[in-house]
Amino acid sequence: MTPTLKDQYVQKDKMYVATDCIIFGFDAGKLKLLVFKRRVAPFLGTWSLIGSFVRMEEDVSNAAKRVLAEITGLDNVFMEQLKAYGVADRDPGYRCVSIAQYALIRIDEYDKELTEKHGAHWFDVEELPELVLDHNQMVIDAMARLKRKARYQPIGFELLPEKFTIPQLQSLYEAIYQKKLDDRNFRKKLMSLGLLIKLNEKDKSGSRRGAFLHKFDYTNYQKLAKSGYNFEIA
Repeated sequence: MTPTLKDQYVQKDKMYVATDCIIFGFDAGKLKLLVFKRRVAPFLGTWSLIGSFVRMEEDVSNAAKRVLAEITGLDNVFMEQLKAYGVADRDPGYRCVSIAQYALIRIDEYDKELTEKHGAHWFDVEELPELVLDHNQMVIDAMARLKRKARYQPIGFELLPEKFTIPQLQSLYEAIYQKKLDDRNFRKKLMSLGLLIKLNEKDKSGSRRGAFLHKFDYTNYQKLAKSGYNFEIA
């Protein structure tokens, strides 16, 4: 329910507050971004990040969660505020400040029918179409934040299925860093962190011999994080 507020700044100019979501996924060794065709003027029909104006009764973070749930059907996913974009002429529709959020989702979990209903599509981050307004800059900034965070925090696991192979994990970090990593060094570093639980299961989709599946050890991660352990993954 919209709160009843007395406008004590009635003589001041007003503007919109929006939130735009940079939604990352990972599939077939590629880092992906979810975008859709803009449904409002100006720039109707052009490619855009998925966003919304913040409602009167909403916190900005709750508005972003609403947008994510409406498009993907997911909640309780990794989402973090990126920064505010407030150049005066950034939106010719009206004066508007956008507070961008980036989210990491598992592509095997989202509601595909819901996403298609909203006209959203996945693109490789290296093959994005031109986006509306300053959304390309938002993506650049989100990628830079993701690279920094992934180096010292295990947020990359948020993009993988619950069970994964070490080659799949390495492929993910290569997609984030946009460079090839040394196989032996990556595995050695990863094993030294104590963040993986090896399962008695194999993924044989890539070869007859297959590769062992692993799970992320959240319990051990929490213990190590509290102790101030430095998680430099790659």
